[in-house]
Amino acid sequence: MLINGVFEGGGVRGISLAGAVRAAELHGGKFHKVAGTSAGSIVASLIAAGYDADEMKDIIMTTSFSKFLKRAPIFNIALIGPALRVLLKKGLYSGEALEEWIRQILLKKGVRTFSDLEKGRLRIIASDITSGRILILPDDLEKLGIKPGGFEVARAVRMSCSIPYFFDPVLLRLPPKEAKGKTFAEQFLHIVDGGLLSNFPLWLFDRETPRGGEKRIPTVGFQMVGKNSNQPHLIRGPFSMLEAMVATMLSAHDERYIEQTNRYRTIKIPTLGIGTTQFDITQEESLLLYESGLRSGERFFKDWNDQYYEAQFKKYQQAR
Repeated sequence: MLINGVFEGGGVRGISLAGAVRAAELHGGKFHKVAGTSAGSIVASLIAAGYDADEMKDIIMTTSFSKFLKRAPIFNIALIGPALRVLLKKGLYSGEALEEWIRQILLKKGVRTFSDLEKGRLRIIASDITSGRILILPDDLEKLGIKPGGFEVARAVRMSCSIPYFFDPVLLRLPPKEAKGKTFAEQFLHIVDGGLLSNFPLWLFDRETPRGGEKRIPTVGFQMVGKNSNQPHLIRGPFSMLEAMVATMLSAHDERYIEQTNRYRTIKIPTLGIGTTQFDITQEESLLLYESGLRSGERFFKDWNDQYYEAQFKKYQQAR
């Protein structure tokens, strides 16, 4: 069973996505093309590189996610330090540790740049807040005068995972030809978490129509739903207000679209009340998230039907 996989963003809760991938594998699912936002981009890039769900589980269970929260000692001074870092760097943490982590994991499968993957195999969503537009990586790099094939996959993943005010935005400098005539500041694009514009890009493969006589490859969405998703945010000050704003933006954009038109192709994975930026997550909590994804995926694929998928797809596509 060949499928396209689209993976939602959700911070450390993305551990649950690996469990749902395992369910797909157990039911004979093989991924043709994959895409993801934020944490979903990590899972998508690992699948594209050739990792299976068991390997992803091993990576998860042996990784201390708190190591991603690195910053210089001066920025750890109570109250003043974090605020100063946000003012100077535009984030509480750099994101460099996360980028190096995923780089080393991908290199073990011989993947460094997008040219090391089959063309079109992987797409990663990021947000260009300088221009106010979505970036589909690596495809949209060509529009910026950057060669897509030579771009590092780990860099694209970091861009997609750069939660505003939590991780620094990634600065993408335009090539000399595109930068000509611009001031030094105008030569840089600020790239942040793709979830600002599309946290669950289930639409991404819909525009790909089958060639004559070929069967449509179904798209399956892997979405995280949490007990705390509709809980009010407690606002104590400017940082908690920013956190509430970002959390709202990351979760709200695709919600109506998913609920109304895509239930038939979406695996909904309970995230057990675990927060997006809960980087001190324990091994026990990680395992519970993985098992939640596995159970949700098992329920979904148990009732899988190609004919039903095709009928629903045509119904909702015609309605647009």
